[in-house]
Amino acid sequence: MSGYRIGEAAARAGMSADTLRYYERIGLMRRVLRDGGGRRYYTDAELERLRFIARAQAMDFTLAEIGQLLELRDHPATAREEARRLAHSKLEAVTGRVRTLRHLRDELRLLLNLCAGANGRCPILELQPERTAPARKRITQPAIRRRRKFA
Repeated sequence: MSGYRIGEAAARAGMSADTLRYYERIGLMRRVLRDGGGRRYYTDAELERLRFIARAQAMDFTLAEIGQLLELRDHPATAREEARRLAHSKLEAVTGRVRTLRHLRDELRLLLNLCAGANGRCPILELQPERTAPARKRITQPAIRRRRKFA
């Protein structure tokens, strides 16, 4: 049987074999060819699909969004506007997180400067928002969303 066994396909795509199995289980990958012993074999086209998934994840698309993008790739005649809508929505979300991270950076700079003072106090250890950033809106959401590990 020709193609790449799961370990080689995983290495070529930059992910683990468990991740490939997971993607098949949740439908991001179609069921791949198997030999009589049940071993999976991946084609070049399937490797390209895996690389697309990895690239989309690196751009912070969720697995659900990646599923939508893959569906659009499979039906390109009507896909362009929907793909643009998904990318625009992702851009807005990333822009919001960048804004949050900038606020966090500014607050950390302020804390560092205040802690460098000669009075012996270190507001980093106190983290009292009313003393460190009274003029700014406090950041209430986590600056970086935790990512689920799939592999």
